[in-house]
Amino acid sequence: MITNPTSQRSLRAHRPKRLSQRVATTGEYIARLAARLTDRDRWLARMLYEHKVLTTHQITEIAYPSSRAANLRLLQLYKWRLLDRFQPFIASGTAPMHYVLDVAGAAVVAREDGLDPRDLDYRHERAIGIAHSLRLAHTVGTNAFFTALIAHSRNMDASGQLTAWWSEARCKRHFGDIVRPDGYGRWHEHHSAFEWFLEFDFGTERPDRVAAKLPGYAKLATTTGITTPILLWMPTTRRETRVRHALTTALSTLDDPTLVPVATSSADFVSNDRDAHPATARWQPLDGRQLTSRRLTLAELGRAWPHLPPLPPSSSASVATGSSDSWSDLLPPSPLAPGPTPRRRTRRSDMGNIAGARHGAPTS
Repeated sequence: MITNPTSQRSLRAHRPKRLSQRVATTGEYIARLAARLTDRDRWLARMLYEHKVLTTHQITEIAYPSSRAANLRLLQLYKWRLLDRFQPFIASGTAPMHYVLDVAGAAVVAREDGLDPRDLDYRHERAIGIAHSLRLAHTVGTNAFFTALIAHSRNMDASGQLTAWWSEARCKRHFGDIVRPDGYGRWHEHHSAFEWFLEFDFGTERPDRVAAKLPGYAKLATTTGITTPILLWMPTTRRETRVRHALTTALSTLDDPTLVPVATSSADFVSNDRDAHPATARWQPLDGRQLTSRRLTLAELGRAWPHLPPLPPSSSASVATGSSDSWSDLLPPSPLAPGPTPRRRTRRSDMGNIAGARHGAPTS
């Protein structure tokens, strides 16, 4: 029995009208767009340039008060070609919309830093092509780890906040000749800071292959003189147990195991905290002398290895970086979104009466 039939109007709904790529990259259009973008819109464009792809849910939890507010604004940004979107196929149910940076968004990001859009090494085909990437799920999962921390940081009663988030691509540019972490983060809580490299594990590699990454981190610590802990996030506690055994064996072969502090956690670990975000007491340091140590919070991990010097409670990353070329000189965006821009009344004449308006250009 059909109780909720889909209306015929819904089956024949028109797709949102969008500008052509040629029109969306003209200087005239970008100038008109400047009057319509909020600080949060610009921040979101930079986040997508840095982290490649974010889902509707991830964008909502890091930047908007509700799903409705997020969907309404994302639709407008999609029409203006600040963002593009796709919906991947999944075996059951419906996947959320995935957003990437579009051509107008890349132009805005470049112009804000006084760069030519070509200097960003941005190509729309490559940006939207992540829809077919075999690493899409891994990228979305890695980003979900950090967006959960940002969502917790936005709570009024949050005791800490994420102050730095580097993408896999940025880490690769700086450390790719030695290690290639999936991300870098910095957490500030109670006047102290903790930083880490993230290894996001999907259970697709053998445990010994995961453990084989530790010598690279030891080499990085020796080369830079900075010891940065490694956090490994596993899909299950069973997988975590197997990987921890391999990690213990790998650490025992290092000349100086203290150069590679390691802690692990798993997605299905049940925390006492009602909000199961990565900052809760779910991390287990890898210590051969105490394999059954209690789970720690991110803030407590900063004190789990006494030989590590305390970090200054600032938002800047302390990891050493190598040389970079011009298009990668853009600083990573702040993990926390700027506040909403007050609404203002805009006359239609303020936007000008040019041909772009016929193609969905921003109007009041």
